[in-house]
Amino acid sequence: MTIRRNVTPWASAALVLTALLTTSCAGKEPNATRSEAKPPSSTPHGYVEGAQETAEQQSRLLLNDPGSGNTRVLDLVTGKVHRTTQVKDAVRLGMDGRFGYLQAADGTHVLDSGAWMVDHGDHVHYYSAATRDVGEIPAGSQARIRSDVAVTAVTDENGRTVLYDRGKLEKGKIATSRTLGGTYVGAVVPYEEHLLAFANQGGTTELVVLDRKGERVASPDVACEAPGGDGVTRRGVILGCADGALLVRAQDGAFTAEKIPYGKHVPEEERATSFRHRPGSDTLTALAGGDAVWVLDVAERNWKRVETGPVVAANTAGEGSPLLVLETDGSVHGYDIATGRQTARTKPLLTAGKRDDSASSAPVIEVDRSRAYVNDPEGKKVFEIDYNDGLRIARTFDLDVKPVLMAETGR
Repeated sequence: MTIRRNVTPWASAALVLTALLTTSCAGKEPNATRSEAKPPSSTPHGYVEGAQETAEQQSRLLLNDPGSGNTRVLDLVTGKVHRTTQVKDAVRLGMDGRFGYLQAADGTHVLDSGAWMVDHGDHVHYYSAATRDVGEIPAGSQARIRSDVAVTAVTDENGRTVLYDRGKLEKGKIATSRTLGGTYVGAVVPYEEHLLAFANQGGTTELVVLDRKGERVASPDVACEAPGGDGVTRRGVILGCADGALLVRAQDGAFTAEKIPYGKHVPEEERATSFRHRPGSDTLTALAGGDAVWVLDVAERNWKRVETGPVVAANTAGEGSPLLVLETDGSVHGYDIATGRQTARTKPLLTAGKRDDSASSAPVIEVDRSRAYVNDPEGKKVFEIDYNDGLRIARTFDLDVKPVLMAETGR
């Protein structure tokens, strides 16, 4: 693999994050003379056995070519590429911050990227470890997979949900912890030691809150027509509905659901059905038909429709950052969310920028705190974009595989 650089972005970030971690985290750090496998008697704050804690984000890209089955992990700090087990015919690559879920018709392969973060609210820990294949779970390409730090919930196309022990996954083992009774509409989302789900109640889809045993503990008395799309933010969980979205929050042991309506009738083909955002951000994006993008500001509780050209993919880092839109001309366009005005545009990057609404393997835009990444399957490239510098191409990664599926971990 060849990396073409325009800048080296990591050094200054490392110094800043080192200072932040030093001042923010209480307790002693591991003694440099001790093995990470043998922690001192007083376990340091943030210690994780078998992993190295670092001062900077340890982002990695999971890449897969369904045709050949070739799968790679691209370390964005070192630029090195790691080979993993071949996974053929995958149609979807799910991600939960650490684990990648390569979903094919006959099962889902679980890959531990070896990079993750732990958010303590006032400070963040970043970790790195070896990449490894965990194994297969019996979930097909249509399954919806959602995780938190304790469980991974896998809901099949019939609405049946199986919970997997996240702690076992972290040790390289696949173990079910429970199969929920009943069936649910859409994804079952782990949140605040509970599970959020939609149950069909006499033809009406109602939000229910379950404990980790699957017992119903709350019903916020809110319905959602045509559930579609979800996203976890620091302000709560966003769940898409035909008339907008629900914001579900846990406060003092109680769960509340607040509607964030579109404010007008939106045709079915223009509704937000799949959200993308930077982890930790409260600004979500979704395609609004073929030529526009929805931006949902959770803090302000409002939707903004940004008129663009024909859209392939969209994302944003939020917090004043531009809306990034990959359009069918093969270029990434930057838009000011408040005004909807285009502010920047890259040269054509993709060999083929065609959008296919029937496929989940179209190119994507992954965003972290300083960079965005766009995959070019036909050109066997990944582009790193500095979205704070006029969409400057910071690095280009030349690969030995077609990166048809891509997801970023470690954020």
